[in-house]
Amino acid sequence: MNPAEQTAQQAKPATAGSAVRSVPPEPPRVLVDLASHSYAPEGGAPLFTLEATSFEVRSRELVAILGRNGSGKSTLLRLLAGTLAPLSGRVKLEGLEVSRLDLRTRAQRIAMVQQETSLLFPVRVWEFVMQGRYPYSRGLRFETEEDAAVARQALLEAGADPLRGRWMHKLSGGEKQRAVLARALAQQPLMLLLDEPTLHLDIAAQVDLLRRLRRIATDRGYAVVVVTHELNLAAEFADRIILLDRGKTLRVGKPAEVYQQELLQQVFGTLLYVEYTARGTPKVTFSGADTE
Repeated sequence: MNPAEQTAQQAKPATAGSAVRSVPPEPPRVLVDLASHSYAPEGGAPLFTLEATSFEVRSRELVAILGRNGSGKSTLLRLLAGTLAPLSGRVKLEGLEVSRLDLRTRAQRIAMVQQETSLLFPVRVWEFVMQGRYPYSRGLRFETEEDAAVARQALLEAGADPLRGRWMHKLSGGEKQRAVLARALAQQPLMLLLDEPTLHLDIAAQVDLLRRLRRIATDRGYAVVVVTHELNLAAEFADRIILLDRGKTLRVGKPAEVYQQELLQQVFGTLLYVEYTARGTPKVTFSGADTE
């Protein structure tokens, strides 16, 4: 076969009887491999142990961590952030152990949105969001045109652009959360972590925030991990769920795989019902009765 014939053969579309080469899946951005952690007084018995857990988070995924208070959600999030080192196992971000990254490198790769953000002094939203560019500063030069462009885009994506001239301490809960998200986006991370981001928000603000996070994960290619108590919002917006109970990872999977009625009753200690919408999304309703 001459080169022209080879080229023509390669250009032919695949037919029903021909083999189609499958595209290999994208490697995981985050790999948690048998990672554990334990809190204990010096020389004493452990007060809490997050048992060894393993899962992956890929780019463009939104993963929700669910469980009762004290189940280990925040501990797991801190392992992902690298602020805690695993007692055993590894937590890797694109092949690098996050707890071993220096602070600047970690801040360029991981952005963390805490439950509460304290302000040491009055600051306007624009200056607050520009703080997200600090990991990229060199010497005395801080604010560049590139920094400003990144901050403007972050404000737009977080829905905080109208707030840029407002004082942070005068914002409502929902407005402040959008500004905090904008600062995290200004870091241009590979992984975005949020600890109870819907806390104290009304339902409209909760839905708006989760929609934005869903869009940010898809458009930016970020790996987004959210700790939340909002089961129905997690089912609606998350690609996968990590279900914790007393330091154990009970289930990792798609919402429909994790939202099993008996399993959720066991974890949350209350009578509940799991139904499914027309799109196949699980929906949880609580009766308020205690199962114990």
